[in-house]
This record gives sequence, C-alpha cells and structure tokens, in this order.
Amino acid sequence: MLSRLIGSQLLLPFNLQFAIFNIFFLCRMTEPINLDVLAIFSHPDDAELTMAGTLVKLKALGHRVGVADMTRGEMGTRGTPEIRAKEALDSARVMGLDVRTNLALPDGHLALNEETKLAVVRVLRRHQPRVVFTSHWDDPHPDHAATAQIVREAARLATMRRYDASSGQNPIKMPAVAHAVYSRLVVPSFIVDVSEFVEKKMEAIRAYASQFYLADSKEPETRIAQKGFLRQIEDRARYYGSLIGVEDGEPFYVREALNVDDPFALLTRPMNIYS
Repeated sequence: MLSRLIGSQLLLPFNLQFAIFNIFFLCRMTEPINLDVLAIFSHPDDAELTMAGTLVKLKALGHRVGVADMTRGEMGTRGTPEIRAKEALDSARVMGLDVRTNLALPDGHLALNEETKLAVVRVLRRHQPRVVFTSHWDDPHPDHAATAQIVREAARLATMRRYDASSGQNPIKMPAVAHAVYSRLVVPSFIVDVSEFVEKKMEAIRAYASQFYLADSKEPETRIAQKGFLRQIEDRARYYGSLIGVEDGEPFYVREALNVDDPFALLTRPMNIYS
C-alpha cells in the first residue's frame, strides 16, 4: 500500500508523497530492532564528524548499525532543532542506518545523573547492541565529556536486572565500548581504514548544511562554519590513515585490553613504521 501511495504521482501530489515517505522512514528509524552497533553522541552531527566512515563501513560489512543522539542540539548557534532533526534523517539515509533516534535530553546541560543514565540504559536495552561507540572523556566540550561518562556507566547498569526494573525491559549483556578520538593527547587503540568510504562520510556530514559554511548565510559564524573546516575533517582522516599506511582512517580508544584472535592477521595488515 505504501509503495503504491509513494510511487504513484497520480494518487498524491509529490510534496504529500515526500511527507508520507518521511513519516514512514522516521517510524522505521525508531523501531525497537536489535543492533550490532550503536553510536551514542551528544548532538546531531557528532557521530558523523567523528566516525561516519566507520559507520558506513560497518553497514557495508553487513552489520546492523544505529545512532542515538543525546540532545536535539537546541543550544546550537546555527539552525533550529527542527532543521537539525531533518538533517539527521537525511544523513541517516546517506549512511544507510537501521536506526536513528534522539533521547531529547537538555543540550548544554548533559551531566552524569539519574535522568541521563536512565535514558541511555533504556536505549541500550531497546536495541541490545554488542558494540557501542561514543565520545572520549578528554574533550573540551562539556556535553561530549559527559556523554562518555554517561555511556560507560549506563552500559554497566543496563546489565543489572534490578536497575530500572519498573520499565519492564530485560537486562542485556555488557556491550564493548569504544571512544572516538579527537584530542591529539589520546593515543588510539586502533584506527579503522575508511579509505573506500570517505565520499559517503563527507556526504553524510554535508547533510547538516545549516551547520557549515555557506557563502550567502546570514547565520552567526562558528568554528565549524568557517570556510576551511570540512577540509580539516578530510585532512584529519588522511593523517590518521597515514599512521596505518592507508589513505584515510578514523581513530578509537578502548580502555580495556583488546582480545586478539589471530596476531598474525593483525600484524600483517598495512602499518606505518614511523607512526
């Protein structure tokens, strides 16, 4: 029925078809499906700016992948929460995500407290990811640093049967937690080769048109809206790629010791002896 409604311009005008498509797309994006990977970041566009290439690569490898934004970005200097919500869905389409959801916590006021932990525990139990990506605690943005702490504690709390028992959700197995690296002071535990996925990565980032440089924009200038910012993102990927002997890379930190099954396969992958 939906395909008939959307596919036939004889039945409905195009703008109504597009609206219906967005409604059904949004419904699919928030379904309680199990995921292999869930990226949890503070604001719409954070996941893209730090690890869009990895998310696209994981989808290409056949994994079920989702993003949960902690806030709607309502404190942002440019755009509006409504614009950013649409941009987040546009970016989700580009990356082919299975889930894109928003926890609607207060932007600019994220902190490690019961409200934020409950919200993250519930989204973890809803989607049961085996791997969680989030920001690193060594980040100058208070929301990003707080999100790292919230996610780490919530991942553990989500395993406890009696925690938030009134919600009716079941506890989950503790997911692995990896932190996207942004500070030069944090040595990555591993770097993902995203060389084949850079075009999709940048397309997903550019979906947030309200946040970046536009020559005729009347919005206030911010750091990420400066003309050369997206070039910096590309250069950063090239730098981390150079550390492992490939064109483009995205770095991550894992606090726990990594369990390597085949050290030969690991150590014979491309690397840079000068890194």
